[in-house]
Amino acid sequence: MPDTSRLFFALWPDDETRQALTRLHPSMAAKGLKLVQPHNLHVTLVFLGQVDAETGSLLKQAVADITTQPFTLTFDRLSYWRRPRILCLSCRQPAPNPAMMLVSALETAAANCGLRTDTRPYTPHITLARHVRHLPDIKIEPIVWRAEAFSLIESCSEPEGVRYKVLQQWPFTKPIANPDQ
Repeated sequence: MPDTSRLFFALWPDDETRQALTRLHPSMAAKGLKLVQPHNLHVTLVFLGQVDAETGSLLKQAVADITTQPFTLTFDRLSYWRRPRILCLSCRQPAPNPAMMLVSALETAAANCGLRTDTRPYTPHITLARHVRHLPDIKIEPIVWRAEAFSLIESCSEPEGVRYKVLQQWPFTKPIANPDQ
């Protein structure tokens, strides 16, 4: 069996967004929750699963020309998802059209590379804690996430837990070439 990596496409936060998310940690830690480490916070776009190196290379080529306009997601709701037992931030408003078009384009690219993706409707969220039993009473301030690129992320198992590693990032819009060059 060829070597594989556990991959997914995601929005990766800038430093300001990561700091805003990290400010939620003290109130959640006080509730005894198993928190997602700050360096792992992200918004999954499309989960790919185990991908071999050849398919991974094809996938990178397949998504290289995907462009969209930057968009904003406002995470203003604390949600508890019973089945995966996670506490996450979600959006009261539906994802903007550019986000949905991006997810669709990434799913199509994955399918064209022979990968199966989740068939459930896309719901943007940021997982904050795992192994949660109920929705805790925690007040949150909305987190405004300005998305300007998407990333291919590898989930790496390490002795201290899972760590997500950005393999490649693609800006949403390509710079306009200078005709004088």
